[in-house]
Amino acid sequence: MATEPRPVFALIDCNSFYASCERVFRPDLAKVPIVVLSNNDGCVIARSYDAKPYIKMGAPYFQIKQQLEQQGIMAFSSNYALYGDMSERVMSLIEAQVPAVEVYSIDEAFADMTGIADVTQVSRQLRKRILQCTGIPVGVGIGPTKTLAKLANHTAKRLQAHTGGVVNLCPDHERAWTLRNTSVSDVWGIGRRMTAHLEGMGIVSAMDLARADPWTLRKKFSVVIEKTARELAGTPCLELDEPDPPKQEICCSRMFGRRLTAIEPIKEAVATYMMRASEKLRAQQSYCHKVRVSIRTGMFNPHEVKYAKGIVVTLPYPTDDVRLLTKTAVDAVEHVFQPGFNYSKAEVMLLDLRQPGEFSDDLFALNQPAEASRVMAVLDQINNRWGRGTLRAASVPAHPDWGMRRDLMSQSYTTRLDQLWRISCH
Repeated sequence: MATEPRPVFALIDCNSFYASCERVFRPDLAKVPIVVLSNNDGCVIARSYDAKPYIKMGAPYFQIKQQLEQQGIMAFSSNYALYGDMSERVMSLIEAQVPAVEVYSIDEAFADMTGIADVTQVSRQLRKRILQCTGIPVGVGIGPTKTLAKLANHTAKRLQAHTGGVVNLCPDHERAWTLRNTSVSDVWGIGRRMTAHLEGMGIVSAMDLARADPWTLRKKFSVVIEKTARELAGTPCLELDEPDPPKQEICCSRMFGRRLTAIEPIKEAVATYMMRASEKLRAQQSYCHKVRVSIRTGMFNPHEVKYAKGIVVTLPYPTDDVRLLTKTAVDAVEHVFQPGFNYSKAEVMLLDLRQPGEFSDDLFALNQPAEASRVMAVLDQINNRWGRGTLRAASVPAHPDWGMRRDLMSQSYTTRLDQLWRISCH
């Protein structure tokens, strides 16, 4: 009687993803340290490997600007359109090569490698193909559990010169060496506080945690720590997640690039955020029946007068039509805006979300016209093909002066025709 093959997981993780995306179309930056900044160029949210020794994560840009210039570190504003598109390309390549994939974040995915004969060689080929097709370097960690695959990936990056970016912890001797030489603080899901608790029990290395009694860990801490220990010992407790169910709420909010005092630019911002929220709504094939709109001033400046207010509006019928959603949201601004304040942020939230056919109304209730659904389908097709914002509501400005400060943003090389990569021959 044939036995089922032992589970094998792989974690494919992009190396310094945001910085790598910036380097793909700028080969002159191959050896230049890079940091990427948060919204409004506030603080550091990503660093290339060679920038990490000099710049702390979360460092405010205005405080380190001079230091970056002195040390030759390049700073970029967040270019989410570029990062999102490059992520989709990487994930598509992974999905084409393995039986099942769980996209864990924008830059990493778990893959089911069960039953593949030479999993190390396949992983090296996958890594090579991703680099060749996208320019993004990745590390691949392989193990009989997801936690060991995560640990293998960490080792692949830490010892890249020796591993070639791929580490397989399925062989017992490889797993034992890695567990002995990895601090318990580097284990997936073990935070700073838990590290202190475990070290107090004499659990210092990953091997110590793998050999600890799981039931004791469960009683003393939680089932999560128990599962982590079991997974380090080679017993699978975590499976690839199923696709996420449709969200029950969709929110889109942004800080303005400057304080706003008039109502018209706030309406433009609300219309812009609704455009994005409605795209997410249609992407999960849901309808919305209620909308919440809120605005607020800055909350941390002691010299600013504070104000915040929101309102929930019920739509005449469940819809995914951006025209109705935008009109409703823009009209709602009239009810929350008060003159005399310096507004810093607006937010739109889509509530009471359901799939078509899940709303129970009476016979005479209004429904979204079929023509509206067809218009939205055409809108999404055009924007998917030619780039977000190619078609948009008339109330959404192309280049708002209230938009986020992104003075250091690179071009959207892959999502805008007017910013395609240009190569000059001299």
